[in-house]
Amino acid sequence: MEVRNIHQFIEGFQRFQSKYFAGTEPLYERLNHGQDPSTLLIGCCDSRVDPALLLDCDPGDIFVIRNVANLVPPCNELGHQQGVSAAIQFAVEALKIKRIIVMGHEKCGGIRALMQGYTPSRKIDFIGRWMKIVEPVKQQVLSQLAHCSAAEQNRACEMGAILMSLNNLRSFPWISEREARGEIALHGWYFDMSQGALLAYSERSDGFLPMVCPLGIAHAEMTHTEK
Repeated sequence: MEVRNIHQFIEGFQRFQSKYFAGTEPLYERLNHGQDPSTLLIGCCDSRVDPALLLDCDPGDIFVIRNVANLVPPCNELGHQQGVSAAIQFAVEALKIKRIIVMGHEKCGGIRALMQGYTPSRKIDFIGRWMKIVEPVKQQVLSQLAHCSAAEQNRACEMGAILMSLNNLRSFPWISEREARGEIALHGWYFDMSQGALLAYSERSDGFLPMVCPLGIAHAEMTHTEK
């Protein structure tokens, strides 16, 4: 794989500069006065799944939290996993966002390590401690899908981690109270990287259903409709 030259990043910033700082009404002329996103998106730090790129967002559109495996720890005032919790509180209480999307993805390295049995390479290990958040999901998958392949188990754990994170979000009082009043909505999304599809969790069907189908399927359906 080709390693990007540092100058490519500088050229990339120049293109960004031309897009958002040029013209008669540059975007940052407004954003300089503050941010007002309506959506908090909690995603994975995997380099292949940048939420702003996947959703074609402009700066200021979404408030983003990214971490290994897009996890939300349960509300724990005495815990040590406070970075994510602090960002969630800021988004909800200060920015007053209207929706939270937890977006997981296929082939997540954190979930794969968890399912395969992660062995730390040194005494100081943050990865293993962080992934213990989703250990109950792993055990449930191994119990219920023992007959399935490793790939199927990984996918089930990736989706289960999204649902666990949604449940953990509801353990924060500033979220559960607003959800009860209808002031905030929670969504679970899954990016199928192999198919190029976006799925959303449906409580009614208790499963992930496609919101955006793979290009080939969408094109075939469109062609069939035109006929």
